[in-house]
Amino acid sequence: MSRRALRRLRGEQRGQEPLGPGALQFGFRDDDDAEEEGPKRGPGGRRPRSPGKEGVRVNNRFELINIEDLEEGPVVNGERSDGLRTEAVVSGSKRKSQSGSAEPRKDGEVDDRTGPLEQSNVSGKLRKKKKKQKNKKSSTGETSENGLEDIDRILERIEDSSGPHHPSPPPLSSRKHVLYVEHRHLNPDTELKRYFGARAVLGEQRPRQRQRVYPKCTWLTTPKSTWPRYAKPGLSMRLLESKKGLSCFAFEHSEEYQQTQHKFLAAVESMEPNNIVVLLQTSPYHVDSLLQLSDACRFQDDQEMARDLVERALYSMECAFHPLFSLTSGTCRLDYRRPENRSFYLALYKQMSFLEKRGCPRTALEYCKLILSLEPDEDPLCMLLLVDHLALRARDYEYLIRLFQEWEAHRNLSQLPNFAFSVPLAYFLLSQQADLPEQELSSAREKASLLVRQALIMFPGVLMPLLECCSVRPDAAVACHPFFGPNSEISQPPALSQLVSLYLGRSHFLWKEPAIMSWLEENVREVLQAVDAGDPAVEECENRRKVLYQRAPRNIHRHVVLSEIKEAVAALPPDVTTQSVMGFDPLPPSDTIYSYTRPERLSPVSHGNTIALFFRSLLPSYTMEGERQEDGGAEGLDHNQGLNRLMLAVRDMMATFHFHDPEAPHEDHAEGDGEWD
Repeated sequence: MSRRALRRLRGEQRGQEPLGPGALQFGFRDDDDAEEEGPKRGPGGRRPRSPGKEGVRVNNRFELINIEDLEEGPVVNGERSDGLRTEAVVSGSKRKSQSGSAEPRKDGEVDDRTGPLEQSNVSGKLRKKKKKQKNKKSSTGETSENGLEDIDRILERIEDSSGPHHPSPPPLSSRKHVLYVEHRHLNPDTELKRYFGARAVLGEQRPRQRQRVYPKCTWLTTPKSTWPRYAKPGLSMRLLESKKGLSCFAFEHSEEYQQTQHKFLAAVESMEPNNIVVLLQTSPYHVDSLLQLSDACRFQDDQEMARDLVERALYSMECAFHPLFSLTSGTCRLDYRRPENRSFYLALYKQMSFLEKRGCPRTALEYCKLILSLEPDEDPLCMLLLVDHLALRARDYEYLIRLFQEWEAHRNLSQLPNFAFSVPLAYFLLSQQADLPEQELSSAREKASLLVRQALIMFPGVLMPLLECCSVRPDAAVACHPFFGPNSEISQPPALSQLVSLYLGRSHFLWKEPAIMSWLEENVREVLQAVDAGDPAVEECENRRKVLYQRAPRNIHRHVVLSEIKEAVAALPPDVTTQSVMGFDPLPPSDTIYSYTRPERLSPVSHGNTIALFFRSLLPSYTMEGERQEDGGAEGLDHNQGLNRLMLAVRDMMATFHFHDPEAPHEDHAEGDGEWD
């Protein structure tokens, strides 16, 4: 009878019987036992292993689970590790040698030294088994390390195939469009992580991300849990046309959104920010209300709330994007002449300004490229006056040089003072980097010197204000020379003075480094030598200044208004400063394309009399008989209360009036006849 049948008769279960001699040992079974037991299956219905893969005979069934997988080793990258394979072979050979040296004993044989041999055998096997498990764990750890090394090698191959990796931006030969926008650079956290580390930036945000309930993934902003629950406000986008690889889109307002827009315009005309707050309580994602209230918070030095409102406006507009609208391709266009599209331009500009003040110039540069890509030909917000400044602050000198090289032929960027001075500064700062070859450094230095001399000849009125902003006293030979003297500032046209003031008010601190000042001094002396020698380029540039800068276009005035730089705003012409500039739509274009018009309202000035206008000036809630709304008794009661308050106010005002009687005798003041002590 087999052992299994005996255990069943005795009521014993496998793994509960006491350990006996040879319970944990290596060895082959006798032929008799094999014939009695027959072909057995291991746990899970598996057949016993071949003699080449002889395992450990144990009584606990759970010790045999996955023992084949453990012996053969884990799979890493689709292959089994060689180290584990060799270990399995060595351990198998050791087990064979041990089993071969030990004589197989039958069940009927009894040894006199059964007790001590049994204890020593069990303890020795357990120690060997523990040691084997430790070796397998260590080999598994080594295998995982080897797997990580393999992943690193794969990443290195990918980087090598894509091009050399440098800490600096991609080279000028990059095939991407010059206005190509990268999604990862639209997130300010990406730049802040590079400065302060991921733990400092996302330490408090990580546990909150699991509680996020916003279904839509956005690139421009990250929705916050403190915002109202998003519901479609009636804002959408449609595709107008596609031609020559460009797609023209436009935002659309539903009828409900149009009614909200009319209420917003009425709230703006009331000059009361609380009316906009009341409107946002019913329409929390109305874009123009969010932008206007953001300006009000910014004027009250509540920068955090102002930035939060702009982000909410961007989120509302991004949720309305057309499926074909792309932020990164640089081929999607939005016409600024449509009032529905202007809100997106202004929201992007305000977000860019907040990012620059926050210390994220690389992210602000990406927003600037995005605004410029929406309508690069017209450039309604004149982002070309700002992109050079952000590129220098972000130390992306290659991008600024590439933009200048590709657009100089058809946009004449060298005729703008900001590009005329920023591009040579970018070349000079590029020549100061130590990771470039010596030939490239010398070439960049020569190019920088050549371009800055051309800029000084074209715009001589920039030098003295620049030195004054940098708190640098110029040399007497430079200050007294007529080319760079006060006459150079006075003789330049007003439009050019406005551009110079805008550039100096924004970028003068970039020139304060001693190395830059000494390099500028060398080139100023060479320019003076060329002027004294009668270089014909000096007279040619003077004639060009008189012709080109007669009057600045409207997009430059709009940019100056949005920039809020005091020196540039003071240089605006009177016809711009006398206009009413609204924060939600500054200086709208004259050829605006309206998709719907605001319904005309009867003005009280047109049909009211003098007494009614007087009462309305004292109490704005006063309405005449023809303007009353028949809404029930509550409206009439409110009207009577308002009329009573008006009568009380008029009565108090009349009580304070004093009439002057010319026939009454005048009393001399006692102080007039007195003498000074």
